[in-house]
Amino acid sequence: MAETSGLQMEPSGGEQEPGAVRLLDLPWEDVLLPHILSRVPLRQLLHLQRVSKAFQALVQLHLARLRSFDSAQVGPQVPRAALGRLLRDSEGLQELCLESCRDWLSDEDLEPVLSRNPGLRRVGLAGCGRLSRRALVTLSLSCSQLRCLSLAHCDWVDGLALRGLADRCPCLEALDLTACRQLRDTAVAYLAQRRGAQLRSLSLAVNANVGDATVQELARCCPQLEHLDLTGCLRVRSDAIRTLAEYCPRLRSLRVRHCHDVAESSLSALRKRGVDIDVEPPLQRALVLLQDVVGFAPFVNLQI
Repeated sequence: MAETSGLQMEPSGGEQEPGAVRLLDLPWEDVLLPHILSRVPLRQLLHLQRVSKAFQALVQLHLARLRSFDSAQVGPQVPRAALGRLLRDSEGLQELCLESCRDWLSDEDLEPVLSRNPGLRRVGLAGCGRLSRRALVTLSLSCSQLRCLSLAHCDWVDGLALRGLADRCPCLEALDLTACRQLRDTAVAYLAQRRGAQLRSLSLAVNANVGDATVQELARCCPQLEHLDLTGCLRVRSDAIRTLAEYCPRLRSLRVRHCHDVAESSLSALRKRGVDIDVEPPLQRALVLLQDVVGFAPFVNLQI
């Protein structure tokens, strides 16, 4: 028990000493919710609910007012029942990350949460392989303000699902489609045509079906594009990268590692603009290799 300004604080019921103030006697709306429970980790809130029915009601009221929820804050493996209790009254969420629920999260678990929270702007579903296109339809229909979405390693994302997202989410700015291996050039090109004016960040990494047609359409339709990840996109070649350099003046980072047909000649224009590229220039790679072999590298003016 803590002492504050000479008053002895008791957490809940039981015999109360003279002059003691119980925690639940403090104003809920003005003190407990904004200044105390907002600082308590979600994992601890689950334990706090077990103290008494009054604490359970207090915690549930706090959870109903959440604007951001990340299941990882509860634990690495969140039980389905626990997630249901935590989010059953939420209606004002703006950020939702359920990546630690990937082993069991289904359409039936997710759809009610999406429907009750139309103000969602950021959603993380990376690795949630038990979902289907149906969940993405619910998301696009319910959450028209969606700005950022992670679907990395969701093999169920296909062209039809992506088209629905492109049609119904006019505010979309950032999309992670890493290892969504069902996607083809036509679907991503459609996304660029529909949402390219707003799109700032896109990952298409580890997708062997993405090629030059996609990158060229992104270049033409996405003038605000700042971050593009093409890691492992084996069909992307130098000509597409040159189109990016020509049409995307705001590009700040480009990932092309393991894109074996992308030559340094197509990257040099981007380097001169200060774009962060994850592949080192050939001369720099040679110097690093030389240093590994002989223990030192000769001085070379890399600005030439």
